[in-house]
Amino acid sequence: MLTPFVWLRSGGEIMRLGRRPLVLCMLSGILLAAHFWAWITSLEYTSVASSTALVTTNPLWVALVSAVVLREHPGAAGLAGIVLTLVGSMLVFAADASRAAAAGTAPNLGNALALLGAISASGYLLIGRTLRLHISLSAYIWLAYTAAAVLLAGAALATDKALMSLPWSAWMFMVALGLGPQLIGHTSLNWALRRLTATFVAVAILGEPIGAAILAWFFFSEAFTPVQLVGFFILLSGIFVAARAEKFRAIK
Repeated sequence: MLTPFVWLRSGGEIMRLGRRPLVLCMLSGILLAAHFWAWITSLEYTSVASSTALVTTNPLWVALVSAVVLREHPGAAGLAGIVLTLVGSMLVFAADASRAAAAGTAPNLGNALALLGAISASGYLLIGRTLRLHISLSAYIWLAYTAAAVLLAGAALATDKALMSLPWSAWMFMVALGLGPQLIGHTSLNWALRRLTATFVAVAILGEPIGAAILAWFFFSEAFTPVQLVGFFILLSGIFVAARAEKFRAIK
């Protein structure tokens, strides 16, 4: 869907890109593919609420990478937010682990995959922030999305997934995912990366666990344990504290 539009608009720009930006675009696509693979797979083993709560810990990982690589230390308030986020994550793990036997699932595996999805998405956002300062939106998303699509399609074929035998309803949902969350959602985030820091863009995703948890409760009857609710609250509170600390530091 993107190819005709992008090559008419930005084909020349793509052809002129040097080796470094092309490699970074491919790396961004690899991280995006890893994010989708890990996060979507996590839903086989853990609840929607836990998966989305853990996968949206992006601000934590972005802040940690910024401190190590860019020497941008979060400060006392930022560290407090990181500690709160880790405590909330551990409570989510504990709540799901206590229900594992009854549910017949593997919530620890699912939660670990969701965290892997968060870490890979953080790398995706950090690289996107770097590239979007120099590359147009259409050129960047075409290169990154295409790399991710090729990798995921290859992985599906390599693991003998019978894609063509899927019911029409599955294909409808996948098309809807491509049009909505991907084409509109991810592209909006990548548009924002030229104007905002990766940390601020990651913060914008924090409404996801709340909305997803409510929808999962409504459609799938996925109730919450008291410990899980406390974990969600502490996790999101930690990210909020860290995000505000980053905002005030940026203003100064």
